[in-house]
Amino acid sequence: MEPESHSRTKPAGPPALSLAVQYAVQADELPRWRLRRWASHAVAGVARAQAEAGQEVFCAVTLTIRLVDTDEGRQLNRDFRGKDYATNVLTFEYGVDPDGTASGDIVLCMPVLLREAAEQKKTLLAHAAHLTVHGVLHALGYDHIEPDEAQYMESLEISVLHKMGLANPYIS
Repeated sequence: MEPESHSRTKPAGPPALSLAVQYAVQADELPRWRLRRWASHAVAGVARAQAEAGQEVFCAVTLTIRLVDTDEGRQLNRDFRGKDYATNVLTFEYGVDPDGTASGDIVLCMPVLLREAAEQKKTLLAHAAHLTVHGVLHALGYDHIEPDEAQYMESLEISVLHKMGLANPYIS
């Protein structure tokens, strides 16, 4: 008996995005529609980059974005990364299934985002947009451990943010 084959059909436009948003904290500045817009831009940017590079583009993306307080952010970072502090964004990448759907969870820690935005003299929306895009890229398999990976991921973030009308977050 032959193994079951999974066929991927190339999407006509950007891959379909299924997004769930969970609010464990109040975040009036970050309504679902805004997070969806940022995530959609990131997904489209990755699909564009993959297509330009001749790579196979995923067909769909399923993500959850959860906005948390410092306690939950710290616990998740400690439990899953072994680091005992709340970080701004934490991403769990689950890969691409045989049908071509990429999935992941993104956790944004609101108190850290607010503090960093003030320290960096950025608006909360610009900082949150950058970290949402950053988290989506992680969920889609990008990383910044090696210098060449970091450079490519940053250039992709900058490109996506530019298309959204936002400045390069890596220059002060």
